[in-house]
Amino acid sequence: MIPLTIHTHHPYTVISETGALSNLGILCAGILKPCKICVVTDDNVDILYADTVTASLEEAGFSVHKIVFAPGEHTKSLVSVGVLLDFLAEKEFTRADMVLALGGGVIGDLSGFTASVYLRGIRYIQVPTTFLAAVDSSVGGKTGVNLSSGKNLAGTFWQPTLVVFDPMTMDSLPEPMILDGLAETIKCGMIADKSLFDFLEAAPWHGLPTGQPLYDFVQRCAVGAIGVKQKLVEEDEKDLDQRQLLNFGHTIGHAIELSSRYTVSHGHAVAKGMVVVTRAAMVKGWCKEDCLTPLLSVLNKFGFPLDVLYPAQTLAEIALRDKKRKGKTINLVIPVLQGQCVLKPIDVDDLKEFIETGLQP
Repeated sequence: MIPLTIHTHHPYTVISETGALSNLGILCAGILKPCKICVVTDDNVDILYADTVTASLEEAGFSVHKIVFAPGEHTKSLVSVGVLLDFLAEKEFTRADMVLALGGGVIGDLSGFTASVYLRGIRYIQVPTTFLAAVDSSVGGKTGVNLSSGKNLAGTFWQPTLVVFDPMTMDSLPEPMILDGLAETIKCGMIADKSLFDFLEAAPWHGLPTGQPLYDFVQRCAVGAIGVKQKLVEEDEKDLDQRQLLNFGHTIGHAIELSSRYTVSHGHAVAKGMVVVTRAAMVKGWCKEDCLTPLLSVLNKFGFPLDVLYPAQTLAEIALRDKKRKGKTINLVIPVLQGQCVLKPIDVDDLKEFIETGLQP
């Protein structure tokens, strides 16, 4: 991928390059003076990549401090924020220093949120090591942690200084985690890029490829998904209008995640959420063409499990605590054509019935 600049209030570059982890120090030195860098990661990623990243940064003149968290959604909490804040203070980090998120979306969100509030804001770098983080959470500046009532209910907008993605990190991911990233890529195709959706429909899939074929596939997905996100983020950085289209499938998906106590991963929950919303929209006549059949076709091709085990009442109660609710309405993202979605406010009293419609086989 040619380096892509995201033109937000603080512009930054997204670099996707095979072998980028080994060159991370050089990439950082191109935009930063020598400083302290706090590498935030989890136990799994620490074993795989932290030594490479640390060596590269130190060779480029940076002083590296590392903190390691347990993997999993439960780490994305205010407790973890407190631990990271105390670590930065104990190591005497200043506004001249920065945080580096090495991991998936949990680590990226935790790191970005903490960086945004430490000393009222210090810089941070996103180094996603999962497909999902690479095509979604690492770009756009949304940070946040979960509360007991729901996902991402505490958060800030804080754009990274740099995003670096090395497709070689895909080698360490099991197929379900590749599918998580694919769900977000399919979402981007459905909301704003029919050519991306068509590519995914046509892509041969006989199980997870390895090596260069996987890197090439991931790169094509990343180019498309980040391109969609770039346009919407640049138009609506603070998520007040059209950027909310990126939430297609997420309101129901987040409710499924929470209902499962996060045993259903984010991408898999979003896939289910997209189907529920699209089926209900089709029944209600809000789609201008058949959006459900191609969506089901591509999700089934990649092997997504699409069963939803939770009743509409439970999902509606959780969804109504979502940050997308505004008083007596909640915004849902509704597909009208393949590659085109719209925002539609739903009365909170109608949400349960809408979900029930979408759950029908």
